[in-house]
This record gives sequence, C-alpha cells and structure tokens, in this order.
Amino acid sequence: MGSDRHYPEEAPAHRVTVGGFWIAATPVTNAQFRRFVQATGHVTVAERAPDPASYPGARPELLLAASSVFVKPGRGVDMRDPYQWWIWTPGADWQHPDGPQSTIDGLDEHPVRHVAWDDVVAYAHWADGDVPTEAEWEFAARGGLDGAEYAWGDELTPFGRHMANTWQGEFPVLNTRADGYETTSPVGAFPPNGYGLFDMIGNVWEWTSDWYGEHAPAEACCARVDTRQRSIDPNDPARVPRRVIKGGSHLCAPNYCRRYRPAARMAQAVDTSTSHLGFRLVVRPTAPAGER
Repeated sequence: MGSDRHYPEEAPAHRVTVGGFWIAATPVTNAQFRRFVQATGHVTVAERAPDPASYPGARPELLLAASSVFVKPGRGVDMRDPYQWWIWTPGADWQHPDGPQSTIDGLDEHPVRHVAWDDVVAYAHWADGDVPTEAEWEFAARGGLDGAEYAWGDELTPFGRHMANTWQGEFPVLNTRADGYETTSPVGAFPPNGYGLFDMIGNVWEWTSDWYGEHAPAEACCARVDTRQRSIDPNDPARVPRRVIKGGSHLCAPNYCRRYRPAARMAQAVDTSTSHLGFRLVVRPTAPAGER
C-alpha cells in the first residue's frame, strides 16, 4: 500500500497483510442513512450545536449547528487558501447538503454526506458492521491490481472513458462536467473495479478507522505509539484528533488534488463533516467459539 510517486503522506510504499473481510459494494446512500435515522432517532454532529467546553476560546456565534460546504468561487482565487471555496454553513447537514435551502429530494441513491466520525460509528453499530481500516480500504480499492496507479489501471481515462466522478476543468472555478456530473453522482454510475466495488474512487471521500499519521516503517510497525495523539494537527488549538479518509471525491482535479487513486490519503478531524465526505462498511468473519 502507499506510493512513492505522488504526495509525501503516501510514502513509503510498503507491504501490508490484511485478513479476509466483506466490504459494501457502494458507499452508504441517503436512503440507507434515512432508514437508520428513522429507526434510531440519531441526530448527526452537523445538526447539533457544539459544546462550548470542547472549544475553549471559540466565539459564541461560531458554535452553531453547521457543516462545511463547497461553494464555487466566481473568480480566480489563491489556491493556497481552501477557505476561498469551503464555507462553514449553519443549517448544512445530510438532509441539506448544500445549505439550509437545499434538499436530498431525488437523491436517494447518492452517497450520504455531512457525516462526522460519531455518525459513522453509530450507523456501523446499528448495521452490525465496522468501518474499514486504511489497509482494508486500499486493498479493496485496488481491485486486484497490485501497484496500479488507479483502481482500474494506469490511465486516468482509458480510451477517453471517465471511470470515476471527479472534477474536469480548472478547480475551483470551472467544472466542464465531462464525466456528466457537477457534484455527487448516484452510487454505481461508473464501472466497478476488479472486485465489483463501485465508487471507491471519486464521488465522496470515505472514512477509515485509522488515526492519521505518517506511514510507519516496517521495523516500527509493532512499536507502542500513541497514534491518536500523533494524529492531532499541531496548529489546531482544540487538539481534535484526525482519522484517515480515502478515495478522493468529485472535487479532485488534475490542477489541485490528484487524490483519485487508491494510495491517496488525507486527514479529517473527527468532529468535522463536509459536503464531499461519506463512508462504507465492512464485515469481518467471526471465528468459531472454540477458536477465539
């Protein structure tokens, strides 16, 4: 897993062994998440006002039920500043993915968005599943093509065919929609990989269970390390730990975020949801009682 050819956080490429598991063919959809909410009454993190005690020094007017929404700028912007296109939006949540006036009507088969880590864990518990580890997720995303650049081979658009929902054009101001979509797409709209899995690349980023950090060298794999503390961004005054997200999204573009590859990875604060982040589940075999 990993890569030595792209972003530094993907290196070093290294060998990992995983046990057998089943993984969902698609990300969790709006329809599936709605059934969970109806059955449990779950209120997502984005729908709850943050506890001031968890964010000492925060301005009260910022402690609102909100989530991060991508808003396309109307002009060229400083690409070093993602706040030019990410807007903290009160009223944005899984039912209102683009802000309080938006809906998910007609989007039942699109992946659910605006789910923070606590929401993912609650759904997994309800569904009798687990969140994949980073290694499980990457193994599944590769679809049997060990070492290939993409989940389908070594060309981004083989024979001119778009294989995933990503951004075409100049991010963040112009999406030509050559793949047919401006934002998310229905799960399964693009070809499956070699394991029959859809949307492992593009559409929405997906949570994994690993705390974020540099890939550990093989000789350090079993060392006792506080990976939760290692995952915290040193520039974050709230010291919120981060987990690994994988797969890229419909916002990944050649001129900005070439993370539409199995090896790509990013850090995501566990208390934060966005309009391009979802998840899928795994189920691991249970050993017979005498073998546990």
